[in-house]
Amino acid sequence: MTRRGVRGASAVLVAMTVAFTASACSDDGDSASSTVSEAASAASSVASQGADVVASATAAAEEKLNSFKDGVNAGGDVKAGAPATDKDGRVTSKITVKNGTDSSQSYVVQINFKDGGGNLLDTVVVTVDDVAAKGTKDATARSNRKLNGDVKVEVAKALRH
Repeated sequence: MTRRGVRGASAVLVAMTVAFTASACSDDGDSASSTVSEAASAASSVASQGADVVASATAAAEEKLNSFKDGVNAGGDVKAGAPATDKDGRVTSKITVKNGTDSSQSYVVQINFKDGGGNLLDTVVVTVDDVAAKGTKDATARSNRKLNGDVKVEVAKALRH
């Protein structure tokens, strides 16, 4: 089971325990099983919303990459720095683009944020315009939302034109 799966199962277990304990002390007439069922449903909904956020970010990244016309694979030109967490709890990474061509180029870079088990947590697209011939230019990738745990950053795709 992945770390996310363990966390999700733990969240459901905690929610069920709290719901059971609360229903044992409540006066509203609901049965313990209906309260536990409602808590499990709520926990499942929260987990589903996390997956929806990742799916939405992935679709937006793909759309952005597809709009970058006549792009050439440039994965070797881009490096992602170590992840850091900003004041808002979002993960950032310094992206360095090295243009090895004889003319100024623009790049579009998809950065994936993954957990220690390799599960995709978030993805963003960074555009780096006008990188000088034989020069380098830095940009910053920032996750769309707060990410917890051991987050890894990787260059998923890079195109230049």
